[in-house]
Amino acid sequence: MQAYTIGQAARLLGVSPDTARRWADAGRVATHRDESGRRLIDGKDLAAFSVELAKGDSGEEDASYTSVRNAFPGIVTAIKLGDVAAQVEIQAGPHRLVSLLTREAVEELGLEVGMEATARVKSTNVHIDRV
Repeated sequence: MQAYTIGQAARLLGVSPDTARRWADAGRVATHRDESGRRLIDGKDLAAFSVELAKGDSGEEDASYTSVRNAFPGIVTAIKLGDVAAQVEIQAGPHRLVSLLTREAVEELGLEVGMEATARVKSTNVHIDRV
């Protein structure tokens, strides 16, 4: 069975290694040590934890309701406004997402560089690559 180091697990979960280490120390995800003493997380345990983490309560009382399941909370890093269209870039952990939308939508949302925003992705085609 595939096992992941704390650093690899952190990268897959989109958090810092320190956060992944704290979760392991708190017993939120099971770890074991390999022959060289590194802490590892079994792939099945990491998969179950990532699903549990995704289902977790965001704590936001005014959270929006949507059918879109792929949400990437992040920070707006760039906005390019045209006469009618706009391009908005969001950095969500290690992911850079670029959205094309109307200028009117950007203005109605009050989007500015440096503010928090969530990119939501809904697609009928999802490709998965094995690393």
